[in-house]
Amino acid sequence: MRRVGIVLFDPVRVFEYAVAFEVWGVDRTDRGVPPFEVRVCGPGRAGVRLGAGVVCVPDHDLDGLADCDLVVVPGNEHRTAPRREEFPEDVLAVLRAAHARGATIASLCSGAFVLAAAGLLDGRRATAHWMDTEELARRHPEVAVDANVLFVGDGSIWTSAGSAAGIDLCLHLVRLDHGAAAAAEIARTMVTAPFRSGGQAQFIDNPVPAAPADPGDALDRLRGRVLDDLGHPWTVTELAALAGMSERSFARHFVRGTGTSPLQWLCTQRVLAAQRLLEIGDLSIAAIARHCGFGSPLTLRQHFTRRLGVAPRDYRAGFRGVGPARHG
Repeated sequence: MRRVGIVLFDPVRVFEYAVAFEVWGVDRTDRGVPPFEVRVCGPGRAGVRLGAGVVCVPDHDLDGLADCDLVVVPGNEHRTAPRREEFPEDVLAVLRAAHARGATIASLCSGAFVLAAAGLLDGRRATAHWMDTEELARRHPEVAVDANVLFVGDGSIWTSAGSAAGIDLCLHLVRLDHGAAAAAEIARTMVTAPFRSGGQAQFIDNPVPAAPADPGDALDRLRGRVLDDLGHPWTVTELAALAGMSERSFARHFVRGTGTSPLQWLCTQRVLAAQRLLEIGDLSIAAIARHCGFGSPLTLRQHFTRRLGVAPRDYRAGFRGVGPARHG
């Protein structure tokens, strides 16, 4: 995914446009991130209102999307997205054409309404900002709307929840195509975590784990400690004691803060750590299993395959050929 097209037409939310451009439009090749060509495309290259008095003039018309590997549709400026008949037909047509030729298509926030209007979400899982999901389901009953996820992919079509979840999706798409190192480097320069727990809920299991958000919070400190020593045989009893809580209170606060149980979170973090080591390291499968707390290659393979649908050895073989972003 090297050529990225961002579709703009009135009125687009400035934040979602800025997110897409920040992820793919900033040259970070000096930091080991592969180069991207970003094309900002709009009908007739007419100026587009981005809200707050900001106007953007696309550098391509819609024909610029013809050979893009990824097409991104930012959210609409208004919280309630326009009705179907208000979307430009030439925009819908170019999205259908991009999908037909195999491009990856991603919407941010209420951009899901545009994909639905183009018929690209029919029979697929999709999401949008939690304030918009009921309306999306009402207007498009053929779409399997999931209000509990930060982002979701179905085939080559991706949708994300509101605003900040667009960052999660964009980084995830980089990660899928170029590996954890590239996504982590972009996140680092943006001063954001490569992966956020919580949000609308956690669905995608394989972004890079986040650093603790607030070192002053007991659970954040605890999660940071666990991430620093995933090979330790952590138990809920031990974790609750370290947090200074009863097991019942600890579990309740943990679920509230992360959207998942302590043991499910721990297993997810171990799989994520194994993914990163498989992508950028030379440790044996047995060593990775011990380092990440699985103990044996068999246990690693069971959890890894159940969550990702591919065995560790096959995953390593696939990601070792991804690209040049494996420097650090």
